[in-house]
Amino acid sequence: MYWILVAWFTFVLWLSARAEHVRADRHTFTSVAVPDSGLTYVKNSGICETTPGVGQMSGYINVTENASIWFWFFEARSSPETAPLTLWLNGGPGCSAMIGLFQENGPCTVNPDRRTTTLNPYSWNTISNMIYIDQPVGAGFSTGTGPVDSTDDAAKMMWTAFQILFESPEFSAFAGRDLIFATESYGAHFGPTFITYFNAQNALIESGDLAGQKIVFTSLMINDGKHDPLIQYASYISFAADAPGYGPLQSESVIGAMSDAFYKEAGCRAQLEDCYAAGTKRASDNALCAAANDLCNQDIFHPAIRGYDSSDLRQMSNSTSPFPPTYYISFLNLDSVRAAIGATSEYDQCSNAVQAGFDFMGEFGRSALPPLAALADAHFPILIWVGDADIKANWLGVHEAMVSMSWYGNLTLNNTALTNWTIDGTPVASIKTVDSFTFSRVFGGGHNLPAFVPGTALQFFSRVTGRAIPSSAASAACASCAPFASSAPSPAPSAPAATSATASSARSIPRPWAWALLWIFFAVI
Repeated sequence: MYWILVAWFTFVLWLSARAEHVRADRHTFTSVAVPDSGLTYVKNSGICETTPGVGQMSGYINVTENASIWFWFFEARSSPETAPLTLWLNGGPGCSAMIGLFQENGPCTVNPDRRTTTLNPYSWNTISNMIYIDQPVGAGFSTGTGPVDSTDDAAKMMWTAFQILFESPEFSAFAGRDLIFATESYGAHFGPTFITYFNAQNALIESGDLAGQKIVFTSLMINDGKHDPLIQYASYISFAADAPGYGPLQSESVIGAMSDAFYKEAGCRAQLEDCYAAGTKRASDNALCAAANDLCNQDIFHPAIRGYDSSDLRQMSNSTSPFPPTYYISFLNLDSVRAAIGATSEYDQCSNAVQAGFDFMGEFGRSALPPLAALADAHFPILIWVGDADIKANWLGVHEAMVSMSWYGNLTLNNTALTNWTIDGTPVASIKTVDSFTFSRVFGGGHNLPAFVPGTALQFFSRVTGRAIPSSAASAACASCAPFASSAPSPAPSAPAATSATASSARSIPRPWAWALLWIFFAVI
């Protein structure tokens, strides 16, 4: 009996020690290159990615003493030592990259119980190392002072973040590998501007005028982007009148009112044109652009989406169970999960304060096409892809923005027809390509495109990275390639069901229970 109790006592102490280890597995890195900065992170928390042997890190890039940007990194499930690194940013502005991680292309999805997860067979870390970053400060788990209220300022903060990351021993090995920039929605502003800024900084480093680590992005992916308000507000009229493959969304009277509001004197078009003609230096210019966007939003966007989920026209706005579900928000606000992954703040999916700051600066009324056109002119590899069930960044408007963009391939792109891309006999998208620039309409995709057609999205990602999907994952990917959405709208897809082999819960061992066991031990003694 004595030895049984001793063994029991040892076991309880081991459980308690392991619990402490899980909670206290913190690492830090102090940057030499960037003053008052560094990393604070947790390795291998066991949250979300539970594939054996696949590493992960989560924590904060402390860009200043008072500003910390949240990141979550996952190794590639296949050959991580040679796989590229992909940065994923969500839009907003001010929306968390955890949207992409848990709803779109990350290693897991959260189950309806809001406490457990299921491995995602379509995760992009199947073929690439992935880093998800909440930016700017205020988005998601990111926290601190010194608000960022413009895309230009956000680019500078992201440059600092990558200087810190690539200086650290954890990420220095990625400096020489392909670095892919993937984003969506307002990321159409972030992607081209960030890469342009990074290229300018790299040139300064090469010339000896700046000390630092070159950060070279090798390709850009933007799905369902908000590229150009003047073109895309006009597209709401035609898309609401007849969404290709789905039919009319609004009545003729509503379409007529939208058209009048867009084209009338001092209407949406006129005010956006005034915004485009204005500069960006004066507060009055910012106010003019903010007012133009507010007017267009009220007179054009809201009538176009009336009654519908703006991210997926197959769903109604009053749906009680919209897809993709938001179970992950409750999951991330569990104390046990936040403790395990090293998060120190409450999770905020999209920051109203950040959006208000960008709106005040007039950003929502301005075009993001010039820096994208410059990248296209430089033969930079670009994929612009859009789900055809998305209203808010509908494919008609994005396509019109692309064929209107001023770059050397404009005429060829205009004269190139969209052709179907078929996988295993199923048309999944229509595509047109000019050199390194590709536009695609993706059948059945909503605004958060990879959530709706995860297998198709993984196939696109495979093409961008140039890395084949392992045979173990390829069959799953093809199984979810969506068919062309015809005039009878198809239902939004469901997330994969949890199984005993893939379901996992947040790893947080209940230490009070361990103490209870000790109390029983001493009572027996």
